[in-house]
Amino acid sequence: MSTTPLITPDLVAIGLVAADREEATRHLVNLMFESGRVTDAAGFLADVQLREAQMATGMPGGVGLPHARSAHVKVPSLAVAQVPGGVDFGAPDGPATLVFLIAAPATGDADHLKILAALARRLVHESFRSSLKSAPDAQTVADIITREVVPS
Repeated sequence: MSTTPLITPDLVAIGLVAADREEATRHLVNLMFESGRVTDAAGFLADVQLREAQMATGMPGGVGLPHARSAHVKVPSLAVAQVPGGVDFGAPDGPATLVFLIAAPATGDADHLKILAALARRLVHESFRSSLKSAPDAQTVADIITREVVPS
């Protein structure tokens, strides 16, 4: 049985320049759409924005964690951006320089929560955040997350 990896290098944006969280999120949604994981980019983006409007998804340590369950998502997926200039996700300690977009199919309650929980557990560690911020390329970011977050 083959399962689609949660993250692949084509879902990673290195050195993204974004004016705000909308632009950063849109960029990650488009990566998911281009890789065939999302069937409707605008529809999924609307679902993410609806979720974001309920509660800010900024976390301490310079992290933005937009996420949504959506009928437009085919497989659980994670897209990541390094945003050296930072974008505001409403975290108490300032802008996010790492943005993680979690996409889960509308029917995948548990998967989405497992991914979120595993990622949140790793994100409290400065060493994990630093390794992602300093990763030189998309493959490295995907490898770190696969090793540290994805249950084996």
